[in-house]
Amino acid sequence: MDSFATKIETLEHQWMRAWIQRDRKAMKALASRDFIFLMGGTRAAILDRPSWLDGIDRFRCESYRFGEVYVRRHGATAVFACQLTIEAKIGRHELSGQVWVTDLWQRGKVRRGWKLIERVLSRPDADETIPAEIRELQLWR
Repeated sequence: MDSFATKIETLEHQWMRAWIQRDRKAMKALASRDFIFLMGGTRAAILDRPSWLDGIDRFRCESYRFGEVYVRRHGATAVFACQLTIEAKIGRHELSGQVWVTDLWQRGKVRRGWKLIERVLSRPDADETIPAEIRELQLWR
């Protein structure tokens, strides 16, 4: 793995550890102001940055393991993708098992640091209760 891919993977581990620890300060530092979380599936649901940060006590990650990692740089943006084994809960619903994660990182123009601008987490099943749980976390409703 090249040094750029290692840098992005390190940021991914920081993000996941902050989620497990429910560390809003660390997650806020890693996420861009226009961060979007998209839960893909039969019915998709999204959260903006304030909703995500507010909801991490109800959308909890307990553990994770990355599969084979794919990183590609496109100038000031980078794509990170991998199969993710996760133990998580949203409300009372289990969200554990294999999922696919695709993240988009962007390098800042002033401070030159990398910020997560979009996370897409896709599940292969059609559990209708998960999108409803995600929508309940939306602060703008």
